[in-house]
Amino acid sequence: MKLHEYQAKQLFGRFGIPVPVGVMITTAAGAPAAAAKIGTAKVVVKAQVLVGGRGKAGGVKLAAPDQVEAVASQILGMDIKGLTVKKVLIDPAIDIKEEYYVSFTLDRASKRHVLIASAAGGVDIEEVHATTPEKIAQYIIDPLVGLRDYHIRQVLKDGGFPAAIHGQTASIIKQLYLLFLSCDCNLAEINPLVVTGAGDVIAADAKIDIDENALFRQSELAAMADPDEETPNEAKAKAAGLTFIELDGSIGCVVNGAGLAMATMDMVNHFGGKAANFLDIGGSSNPQKVTAAMEVLVANPEIKSILFNIFGGITRCDDVARGLVTALKQAPTTLPLVIRLTGTNEAEGREILKEAGLTAVSSMVDAVKEAIRSAGEPVLAGR
Repeated sequence: MKLHEYQAKQLFGRFGIPVPVGVMITTAAGAPAAAAKIGTAKVVVKAQVLVGGRGKAGGVKLAAPDQVEAVASQILGMDIKGLTVKKVLIDPAIDIKEEYYVSFTLDRASKRHVLIASAAGGVDIEEVHATTPEKIAQYIIDPLVGLRDYHIRQVLKDGGFPAAIHGQTASIIKQLYLLFLSCDCNLAEINPLVVTGAGDVIAADAKIDIDENALFRQSELAAMADPDEETPNEAKAKAAGLTFIELDGSIGCVVNGAGLAMATMDMVNHFGGKAANFLDIGGSSNPQKVTAAMEVLVANPEIKSILFNIFGGITRCDDVARGLVTALKQAPTTLPLVIRLTGTNEAEGREILKEAGLTAVSSMVDAVKEAIRSAGEPVLAGR
C-alpha cells in the first residue's frame, strides 16, 4: 500500500526526519491561505498521485504567493498516468544546493533488507542503475548484525556523499531504517535528499510503500489508504477478498493460486496474447469468490475473452464450477469463456458445467490458445 507524499512526510516527521512543513489542499481556493501559513517567498505546488514522473508531467510547479491559486487550479484535475489529481501539497520552496538519493527496500535475491544510496539523486534511480551503476552504493543488512554506524559511513563514502554531510545524513538514514522496520515497509525512499544553501540536510520528497500483508497490525497506516487511487474494479475485488491487479490486455484471467496465475499470464504472452488482469481467487473452496471474479471481469469493456484456469488442490473443482454457473446466472455475458478444470473433484465439476451447457479442457496450453483465438488475436505460429 503506497502513501501519498504528504502522508509519508507526516510519518517522516514523527520519526525525526527533517522535512519541509507543507499543507495539503483539495481546492485551489485553499491555496493562498496555505501559502500564507507557510510564509516563504515562494512555494512548490505538488500533485498528490501514487505514480512517479509527476514533475515531467507538469504536476510540480514553483509559484509565488500571488500565483499559487492559479497554479493549484492548473494541477488539480490533471490526468497523470491515468490518475486524476484531487489533492496538491503546498511546500515551502527550498534553496537546494545538492541532491542525493537514499532508500531502504527488500533485496529479493538475498531475502534481506538493503540500504541504497547515491549522489545521483533527483532523477530516476532506475536510469542511473541502468546507465551508471557505479554511482549507486548499497549494503545488504545481516539481520543478526543489524545496521551499524560503520556500515552507513561506508555506504555514504561509496555513494559519493561529501564528508561534510555524513553526520546529518547518517542520522537521517538511521531514523529512516527505524521507520522502515516499524511500519512494515516494502520501500522507504528519499529522492531527493537535499543539502540546502545553509548546509542543512532534509528530505525534500518522501515515498513509502507498506506491505499489505502486515496491515492487520498497522491499523493507523491502513486508514491512510486512498480509495481514489484504486479503480472501481480493484476496489470491488479487494472487498471480495480477491487478489486483483488490472492490466491493459484483452484476455481476462481467473486462476487459483498466485504461482499458477503468473504462469498463466506468462503462457498467454508466450502465445501472443495479452492478459487483462492478474486475478487469484485463492485456495479456498468459496463459490462466492468465483461469482465476484466474474462480475469484476465482465465490467471491463476491454476484455474480449475470459480464461478460467483452475488446478484443484485445496480448491475444489465442483465449488469453482458452481460459482461460475451462479455468476453467469447473475451476470450473463456474451464474452467467449474458456475453462481449464483439473484436480480435486474434477469429475463433479465437469458434470456441473455440462448441465449448464459449458465444457472444460484439461490442457493449459489448449485453453490459453483457445482464449487467444476467442479474443480475435492470432496465436503465434510454431508455439
